[in-house]
Amino acid sequence: MVKRVTVTYALWAMAGPLGLHHLYLGRDSHALLWMLTFGGFGVGWSRDFYRIPAYVSEANKQAAGVRRRPEPPAMGPVRLAGQVCVGIYFGVVALIGLNTLSFFYLLVLPLSVGAGVHLVSSVGQQTSDLGKTLTACVVTSPIFYGSSLSPLPISLAASYAAAQHRKFKPPQSPESQKLVPRLTRLALAWLAFSAPLGYCIFHNTTATLYYISDCLAALLDVFWFFPWLRGVVEYLLLIPYRMLCFFTGGGYTEEAWKKVLEILLREYSQQEREALTVLSLTEQASLEDITHSYRELVKVWHPDHNPSQAAQAEEMFLKIQEAYEILFRRHKFDRHK
Repeated sequence: MVKRVTVTYALWAMAGPLGLHHLYLGRDSHALLWMLTFGGFGVGWSRDFYRIPAYVSEANKQAAGVRRRPEPPAMGPVRLAGQVCVGIYFGVVALIGLNTLSFFYLLVLPLSVGAGVHLVSSVGQQTSDLGKTLTACVVTSPIFYGSSLSPLPISLAASYAAAQHRKFKPPQSPESQKLVPRLTRLALAWLAFSAPLGYCIFHNTTATLYYISDCLAALLDVFWFFPWLRGVVEYLLLIPYRMLCFFTGGGYTEEAWKKVLEILLREYSQQEREALTVLSLTEQASLEDITHSYRELVKVWHPDHNPSQAAQAEEMFLKIQEAYEILFRRHKFDRHK
């Protein structure tokens, strides 16, 4: 079936940030990328307005069976920048939702970053060698073990590997081009990406907000010696916020966002409620109450004071310390207001 420019533009206008126009053109990797990044953080969706005629022409040529050139496809700066950015994005999502898994920094994080880089490298008719991309990630990850900024160097290494091993996609079978299998693959990929992140956010909202805030602050601190560059990065990070203002009529003040953040931080997560129970406190407890209860319980359950039940005392002592750290981290926001 011949793809039409007018239909593509209509789908772009209706649900472009969700990749509906790319799904119509058979660009499933592009559609998935837009679903996971809300239209490439808005920038990619805007760029599509000028790229749609070329996308439609490419889709019609593929349907007509036009053969591609045998040499490797050209590597554009936009694709390379997209690989780096989405690799970092996937890495940050993994840091938020999967950081409790074993071998996280050695396997889970590099594989997550590599998946993001490979997704961008597979947009359109191009792809790359997945094995070599993931190998670059796994080799680079131990060098930056434990760093909150590790997704950046891992993504750079993976993007370089993907650029060096880019190629055209092989012809697809008629079965794989049917709509139901395509939608099934997209749905499974979206669930695999969003489920861990969604669980983490709803299970521990406060810690998630703190982690995102700390990561952004660490990223901006890298550019302290170039104030103008720091301003550019900060502007780019606020693009999703500016888009929300544009589509909803704008006008959100800084004070309004502070109030929203305060409301979110007032809600205790399940982990924080368990910490309150360990320290025998209520949700109205202040930082002074938390510190007082912690010091009293530490005196009672210190292993040196309980030689007859050392194992039980040590277990309780560790629980008290962990509970105090959780609640202390929550109250950091109140101390800095």
